[in-house]
Amino acid sequence: MFESLSVPGLGSVLAGTAILGFLCGTVGTFAVLRKQSLMGDAISHACLPGLILSFIIFNSKDSWLLILGAAISGTIAALIVLGITRFSRVKEDSSLAITLSVFFGFGLMLLTWVQRRPDAAQAGLTRFLFGQAATLMDRDVWFLATIAIPCLLIIFLFWKQFQLVCFDRSFAQSLGISVSLFEILLSLLLVMVIVVGLETVGVVLMSALLVAPAVAARQWTNKLGHMAILAGLFGSFSGIAGAILSNMGKTSIPTGPVIVLFITLIVLLSILFAPARGIVWYQFKHWRDSKILHLDSVLANLSSLAREHSGKQYGHSIAMLKEISSNPSGVPGSVQKLTELGLVKEVEKGFFIPTSKGVEYLAEKTSHMGAN
Repeated sequence: MFESLSVPGLGSVLAGTAILGFLCGTVGTFAVLRKQSLMGDAISHACLPGLILSFIIFNSKDSWLLILGAAISGTIAALIVLGITRFSRVKEDSSLAITLSVFFGFGLMLLTWVQRRPDAAQAGLTRFLFGQAATLMDRDVWFLATIAIPCLLIIFLFWKQFQLVCFDRSFAQSLGISVSLFEILLSLLLVMVIVVGLETVGVVLMSALLVAPAVAARQWTNKLGHMAILAGLFGSFSGIAGAILSNMGKTSIPTGPVIVLFITLIVLLSILFAPARGIVWYQFKHWRDSKILHLDSVLANLSSLAREHSGKQYGHSIAMLKEISSNPSGVPGSVQKLTELGLVKEVEKGFFIPTSKGVEYLAEKTSHMGAN
């Protein structure tokens, strides 16, 4: 199992995927909060025609030239989406879908034409379609770090502006903040992250690496700062785990898809088990609240019966409590729990009355309800 850790070049792959994962998670947080999850998908697909045109124009498979073409194409697509949304009545989701399909369709047309050329096999374009994280080298890691540091620094410097743009555009405008400028800046950051990640996970899977860490992090916190850091850690951890898992065994599995599958697993676990938002947690909280509500109801019924028969020195039976309870089957268990808590005591065999502690508890509960 641990033999995979000694694979030559694995250190570069781990470092590269970790940096890319952290960057994607952090920048993707703003796309998710701005309800622009499809923006990453649109830009990543829009990079395809830029890649191919760069290869056609320069007749070179140099990664820098191909990435430059992808960056230009992705930036144009992002500006088109922002322009359509701002200056027309077309909604953002429609403009994203149109831009994605047009650019990707144009890219596929160019790719079909290029594949007929004799030098198509040497172009290396397929690695940008599906990614080749396993081929990352030291120079690729340095390139990722060179892009990641300025992107993270920009987020840190303009944190308050980005926060306002994401949550309250109107308030940001009232403060004199150029909302359009910071929206463009966020879109350019998105383009940069997507472009540097194309060679690692490819056009098809890049949007998942942008959105999934932020979606998972959102389940665990309500604070933007915590969400951005947590999304970055989720993305980084997925990159490392995906790189290790893809190199286990004798048959090497493509690293990009494994990374995406791993972050998808984190999203699923977060949706199920995250405190406050997770489905399992919500069901447990609902069950717990129902139990507490039933305990309070049984105690209130017993207290009401005690007030009505204040002159008598005997308690009331479980059978009588069942008659006035909305959940008769749960009465015996509730009475037992109330007795254990010291809110109810048994005065005779099978007959119960509320204790002074129980009366005080009910009075406090009623006063809180009245205050709310």
